[in-house]
Amino acid sequence: MKNLKKKFQFRIHLKSKHLLVIMTFFCVSAIIATLASGITAAPFQEAAGMLIVPFEKSISSIGLWLTEVNKNFKDKQDLINANEELQNTIDTLTEQNNILSQNQAELTRLEELYNLDEEYADYPKVAARIISKDPGNWYDTFMINKGSKDGIRVDNNVVAGKGLVGIVTEVGSNWATVRSIIDDSSNVSAMTVGTSDTCMVEGDLELIDEGKLRFTQLYDKDDKVTVGERVVTSNISEKYVEGLFIGYVSDIELSTNNLTKTGTLVTPVDFQHLKDVFVITTNKADSVQEEGAEQ
Repeated sequence: MKNLKKKFQFRIHLKSKHLLVIMTFFCVSAIIATLASGITAAPFQEAAGMLIVPFEKSISSIGLWLTEVNKNFKDKQDLINANEELQNTIDTLTEQNNILSQNQAELTRLEELYNLDEEYADYPKVAARIISKDPGNWYDTFMINKGSKDGIRVDNNVVAGKGLVGIVTEVGSNWATVRSIIDDSSNVSAMTVGTSDTCMVEGDLELIDEGKLRFTQLYDKDDKVTVGERVVTSNISEKYVEGLFIGYVSDIELSTNNLTKTGTLVTPVDFQHLKDVFVITTNKADSVQEEGAEQ
């Protein structure tokens, strides 16, 4: 039994290891015998075809598969290269777009400053940049990078965007502190452009969330002041020069005293994103003194 098992293992081993050699030897021997005896080669050709053709087909299939794999690899590599090139192009375009956006923002800023300078051409001004502010979202109190050596003094009025921002409260040699009109402690004597009726514009940090300011003490017995009316600093203000734009009337109603009116204004100034301002270096007191001297 043991010998039979070894013999079977030998046969299996022989088939798996030497089958191709035996078949090749058989084919060669048959060809030689055919040539020597003159017997037709057709049967052997048929047998060889049965043996060799499948090998050829397998080899051909493997070759096609390897070709396809190589092609797919090249296509994948080409795709990777194209993707890297595209990403580089995107990075370049993104950087250029960022530069263009910055240039556009700078151009818009300079245009706003120019227009503001033209609008208040009668007043001498110094351009300044905000360098710090109090904690919070709004520029209710902030510091600028210009001071007394630049001609800035306490009570100088400050404008930005298209309107009044606030007033200088403290000055150093190369810095100044500004309290804006949205601060809760701020009060500005104002008047309507169409009717010259006076009122008080008060700071309200809660109301500024809506981009608005509050006004009170408006005497308008003929009901001529309507929504959309322009409001500017008045001629009777103690600290603000006349004619600085504050905002448009957005809401108006009769006060509880039934004599005056209260309401809200829409300010043209973005008090959440202030960056550059103009400081008017002439104070209201200077204007009063000049008028007195002329008289």
